Amino acid sequence: MALFPAFADISEASGGGTSRKELDWLSNPSFCVGNLTSLSQQTEEVTALASEGSPLTRSPLKSELSDESDPSKTLTQISRKKKKEKKKKRKHQHRKKAKRRHEQSSSGGSESDTDSGKDRSSRSLKDTQKESEKPSQGSNAVAVAAAAASGHHSIWLEDIQTLTEVFRTDKKPDPANWEYKSLYRGDIARYKRKGDSCLGINPKKQCISWEGASAAKKQSHKHLERYFTKKSVGLMRTEGIAVCSNPEPPSSETVTFIPVKDSADVATPVATWLNPLGIYDQSTTQWLQGQGPPEQESKQPDSQQDRESAVLKAKVEEFNRKVRENPRDTQLWMAFVAFQDEVMRGPGLYALEEGEQEKHRKSLKLLLEKKLAVLERAIESNPSSVDLKLAKLQLCAEFWEPSALAKEWQKLLFLHPNNTGLWQRYLSFCQSQFGTFSVSKLHGLYGKCLSTLSAVKDGSILSHPVLPGTEEAMFALLLQQCHFLRQAGHAEKVISLFQAMVDFTFFKPDSVKELPTKVQVEFFEPFWDSSEPRVGEKGARGWRAWMHQQERGGWVLVNPDEDEEEPEEDDQEIKDKTLPKWQIWLAVERSRDQRHWRPWRPDKTKKQTEEDCEDPERQVLFDDIGQSLIRLSSPALQFQLIEAFLQFLGVPSGFLPPASCLYLAMDESSVFDSELYDEKPLTYFNPSFSGISCVGYMEQLGCPRWTKGHSREGEEFVHNVFHLVLPLFSGKHKSQLCLSWLRYEVAKVIWCLHTKKKRLKSQGKNCKKLAKNLLKEPENRNNFCLWKQYAHLEWLLGNIEDARKVFDTALSMAGSSERKDRELCELSLLYAELEMELSPDSRGATTGRAVHVLTRLTESSPYGPYTGQVVATQVLKARKAYEHALQDCLGQTCASDPASTESLDCLGSLVRCFMLFQYLTVGIDAAVQIYGQVFAKLKGSVLPEGPGPEDSTSPQSLSSVLEAITLMHTSLLRFHMNISVYPLAPLRETLSEALKLYPGNQVLWRAYVQIQNKSHSANKTRRFFNIVTRSAKHLEPWLFAIEAEKMRKRLVDSVQRVGGREVHATIPETGLTHRIRALFENAIRSDKGSQCPLLWRMYLNFLVSLGNKERSKGVFYKALQSCPWAKVLYMDAMEYFPDELQEILDLMTEKELRVRLPLEELDLLLED
Repeated sequence: MALFPAFADISEASGGGTSRKELDWLSNPSFCVGNLTSLSQQTEEVTALASEGSPLTRSPLKSELSDESDPSKTLTQISRKKKKEKKKKRKHQHRKKAKRRHEQSSSGGSESDTDSGKDRSSRSLKDTQKESEKPSQGSNAVAVAAAAASGHHSIWLEDIQTLTEVFRTDKKPDPANWEYKSLYRGDIARYKRKGDSCLGINPKKQCISWEGASAAKKQSHKHLERYFTKKSVGLMRTEGIAVCSNPEPPSSETVTFIPVKDSADVATPVATWLNPLGIYDQSTTQWLQGQGPPEQESKQPDSQQDRESAVLKAKVEEFNRKVRENPRDTQLWMAFVAFQDEVMRGPGLYALEEGEQEKHRKSLKLLLEKKLAVLERAIESNPSSVDLKLAKLQLCAEFWEPSALAKEWQKLLFLHPNNTGLWQRYLSFCQSQFGTFSVSKLHGLYGKCLSTLSAVKDGSILSHPVLPGTEEAMFALLLQQCHFLRQAGHAEKVISLFQAMVDFTFFKPDSVKELPTKVQVEFFEPFWDSSEPRVGEKGARGWRAWMHQQERGGWVLVNPDEDEEEPEEDDQEIKDKTLPKWQIWLAVERSRDQRHWRPWRPDKTKKQTEEDCEDPERQVLFDDIGQSLIRLSSPALQFQLIEAFLQFLGVPSGFLPPASCLYLAMDESSVFDSELYDEKPLTYFNPSFSGISCVGYMEQLGCPRWTKGHSREGEEFVHNVFHLVLPLFSGKHKSQLCLSWLRYEVAKVIWCLHTKKKRLKSQGKNCKKLAKNLLKEPENRNNFCLWKQYAHLEWLLGNIEDARKVFDTALSMAGSSERKDRELCELSLLYAELEMELSPDSRGATTGRAVHVLTRLTESSPYGPYTGQVVATQVLKARKAYEHALQDCLGQTCASDPASTESLDCLGSLVRCFMLFQYLTVGIDAAVQIYGQVFAKLKGSVLPEGPGPEDSTSPQSLSSVLEAITLMHTSLLRFHMNISVYPLAPLRETLSEALKLYPGNQVLWRAYVQIQNKSHSANKTRRFFNIVTRSAKHLEPWLFAIEAEKMRKRLVDSVQRVGGREVHATIPETGLTHRIRALFENAIRSDKGSQCPLLWRMYLNFLVSLGNKERSKGVFYKALQSCPWAKVLYMDAMEYFPDELQEILDLMTEKELRVRLPLEELDLLLED
């Protein structure tokens, strides 16, 4: 068979049968382009010949058709007649369809000229064929020639008399095939494809992709709407129709079954022509009659809605009546404002028409406008109410411009300059306005606030009296300013402000004490500008000594020893220059933050001047701190000032900032560190940082927070502060300062134990030296807190026998009133706990030592070292003594209102010792019983206090006593679960009850999250977090709810990714990512959460871990809108988005945040 069957006859004519196989496709005449003029002339000649009916001569290119016999001619003619009739019918139908299409649409000439020309030529050719059809032998030749000449590509089989060869030669090329991308649609046979497969292929290995639209119609399926779409949320907000029944009045007799009504009790329907059998009820009969239900029944579905609308209308009328009668009641107005939320949720109260529910969107703006209208009415009646004006400003923050809002704040402060709460909210508002924020501007606002309040307190502003609690609020504002400067990177200003406050408070000359604060500050300025050593510097003596020396005739400068020359700092700040630029910048910036937090002052012995300072920002002028100096007359506030100063230096003093600025100061993740607590739940060392970092600490999120100390100059600064302030106090305050110093050194020993063991020996030696020096002082020889800390230090260093000797020595010093001494109870408790944790697997000698210590605590005889197992009679006597002492303490606590400090101190320590004694002698159930008894006795009179646990050495309230007992109970349960099998339910229930009372206790939250992480079902945990976050005002529930979900996600990821590779999920994620993101979004909606840098850092870190860079950038800029002062946010962004280094640094410079390494200096360092 030839490659082109249509040209097989050409080869037969020219070369016979053998030449057909030798036909080359390159000699195909259809690929030759003829002259258009010759083609048209040939078409005209053929048409003329066909019309005349003369026989045509065959073309030399066409093959000769062989003559057939007469029978074959007859059969051919018969079949040709039949097909002619069929063709006429088809043409007639086609013309009718074309005519209908032409009538329906006027755009009949949409086809191209080429297509219409082809159609016209084909129609003329067919008409010519009909006229020239004769029963002659050459008629088929005429038809073939005409079709070929006219360019028509189709030929009918009826026109060919011989059926042996049905192929023809198409010698005329079609130029349209070159001009268009596809063949003319009329030349392609129409067909319908049945299915998408093809015959002859293997469906398992081969497939065909059909181009164009599929023949099968796409099923139009309606998209299912999820619950969070707008329509579904509207349905969920609509009030449902309550299903109510008509219960019968209860009878006195007890019913043991459901009674069935007798048929006699039911009224028999009357037989009518519609109901001849009496089987239809009344509603069916009415329907057959074409009647509807009665009017009262037709309104039945709307009765519930009408009742709710009536109730809401009654409440509105009641509020209107009350505020008319009592327009001065501000709490009533605030309740009326809060009631507007319930009104807007109510169905149909503000309907557009009667009986029609409100159709327009209940937008937030509508609700705000209604609340604003109520507040304006309230302010007209109460023009002096600050609470109403504050509520109005908070409401207007939703749709007012920041500039207009700031003006309203200034007007309000001008009217009420003595209101400390108003100042605190105004400063928080200005601190979170990114557009108008700058460090210098806000620092000036803090100074203006404190100076104004000082003038009010001194009586300089006669128009406004001093409100109660002004001094405490001023101290809280001062701490808020210090945390703001620390987080902005200006650590030198923070240290200078504390140095000035210590001199201004404790070393004030007697001659200026009675003067107003403004005048005292003016006298303080010459001292600050002098070269006199300040607090923390070597040789500091204070403002008073300098003033006396100036009055005598000048200060005598003592030349320091030349041997104590300070070594020069290492200039090699960049360790590896091959690292990326952003990593080098972060490393050098953090290094300078750690080393340069102390303010720079020229050293006169080295002939230095102010021009010698390489970084002018390290110098702090008096104008930077002068306005912020305040007077503290309360001894408690004076001691808290020292505690806060030590906390800024990294000393675990146990001080927590006030609740107003606690979450503003939280910026690092030490709140989640539970490594030490998991190792030793009974005797773990809690430095109580509470997520607040110290000066010089700007590490990345997630780094473990260890107290590793400062550089050598920094450590000297801390020691000088302790040496200067210790003589200022006596009694418990001095004991607490000594304990804080020793705890600071012990914390560094613990850091060496876990990280750098090479420094453990020298650090332990220095710590023991400090403990011995403190205990040598006469006032500290009987200080059991210091003895306890020293013994614990020896135990941590591994000197068990030396630690026991220290414990025995301290216990033998006690007198006969052991049970009433809280510190001695704490010492005995720690001794017993350490013995228990020494070898928890062996219940032998260590348990005997612990029982011996707790037993001798109840005896009046002097303490003796451990000699052997305790006799059973001594254990019984000790238990009776504990029971009597506990009853006495509980009786004294409940009888006295308020309870005395001594009884509270005795109660807290005694209960914990008794619980441990019962655990060692009886078992865990006996200890749980003691806790349940005390908890039930004290729970009714306990209210949650503060955001966290108070320090153990401060005078304790009833709430803090119960909190300490709860901590002991949970620690004991965790210890017991580590050494034996015990159910988790008691511990979970205890933590749940305690956290509802103390939602700000971070230790309890850490324990709760740890135990709940072991559970496979998270439903109970999520429900509990949901309850607590709704009721509590603290931020800790949100933080630990997020941490719990993140721990669960890490657990799921560790299962799904084995060996770093993706495997099939054995535990479904169940939307943990979206749940965590929703928790973050809900947490930052609150006022405290939106201004918490730690929360924003966690949110940004979580989104970056997901790999969504664009969303992470959006959250970073959203965080800057709320916390533009937090330098750690900018440094985190540099680590997450290295390409934006220049842009972030420009933003920090614009907002005046502390940048210690400009990029220009970094380029110079890299060149060197």
